[in-house]
Amino acid sequence: MKRPKKPLDSARLQELALAYVARFSTSTSKLETYLKRKLRERGWEGEAEPDVAAISARYVELGYIDDAAYARAKAGGLLSRGYGARRVSQALYAAGIDENIREDVAPDELKMRLAVQKMAQKRRFGPYYVPKDGQSLDRDRREKQIAALLRAGHGFDIVGKVMNARSAEAVDDWVNEARDEEY
Repeated sequence: MKRPKKPLDSARLQELALAYVARFSTSTSKLETYLKRKLRERGWEGEAEPDVAAISARYVELGYIDDAAYARAKAGGLLSRGYGARRVSQALYAAGIDENIREDVAPDELKMRLAVQKMAQKRRFGPYYVPKDGQSLDRDRREKQIAALLRAGHGFDIVGKVMNARSAEAVDDWVNEARDEEY
């Protein structure tokens, strides 16, 4: 049977915080949530209440935590995996990212189109569907594909453009339209 770990004191709480930010890319809110969880699990040995907010503020000041950089990286990672704007915003909200920062890193039209194209290609949806044994894309399968794209955070209008495209080349042209408008 394991012995219970000793309750945390100020020095040990600082060590935990430093180890966490050294190991993980994190937001201020995620660090505070982690430290509060550790305090619940292990208890507190100090005289005054622990100041978790001061620890995270100090790490922001030192540059160990940057919510904007975290948001850009998280949003870029999700978009590159094919997730949509709504899913990106939800993930950033869950990480405690401020609304202004979430708006700043919100994907533009080109990024949204590239993301839905990426997911459609990866999952073989719509014009990327490869039939087995001569099967075509039936209504039930099509509806499931649309639902999957919607759950991934894409808007219905963008999903419709991909799913109604006659070919993969038509999707490429649609994405390139946004690329041309950007320049």
